[in-house]
Formats: sequence, C-alpha cells, structure tokens
Amino acid sequence: MSVTVTLEVTAKPESIDALVTMFAENFKQTRVYDGCIDVYMTRSHDDANTLLLVQEWQTRPHYERYLAWRAATGVVDKLAGMAAAAPIIRYFDRLDG
Repeated sequence: MSVTVTLEVTAKPESIDALVTMFAENFKQTRVYDGCIDVYMTRSHDDANTLLLVQEWQTRPHYERYLAWRAATGVVDKLAGMAAAAPIIRYFDRLDG
C-alpha cells in the first residue's frame, strides 16, 4: 500500500516566489526518484505564504531515502532559509470506505 506524505511550509514573505520556483524545479527530479508515484503543490486560501506539497510514495522508507538525499544535496537547508518556521511533514495511509 502506498503512503501519502504532506509537507507544509510557511515561507518568509520575501521568499515565497523563490520557494514556489524551487519546488517546481525540484519536482522534475522528485517525480523520477525511486518510489515516487506523484507530487504536486498547493497554496493556502487563508495565507498565500503557506504551501502544502502532497506526495504519493510506494512506501515510507522510499520517501525517507528521498528526504535524506534532498538533505545531502542542500535542498533542505535552502528550504529552511526561506521558511518562516520549521516545515511540517505528515504521513498518511489511504482508507477506502
């Protein structure tokens, strides 16, 4: 069963455009990374500086390897420099009713 991963980040107001661009450019590599099924970005209606990335991965370990790779390449540090607060990552299993 796949896992849905959300990453919520509120950008510093002066960094929101650069953050949107960075995520969009990084999606090219993310979408072909081992285990990635899908990824897309949304923006909050209530706070235009808040983004939510919704990702579908084959397994949580696939995502965790991907996140470690992004940290090693410096993307996580770059994100931290543009964020107003620490990003929030959550993991969800799909429930069919």
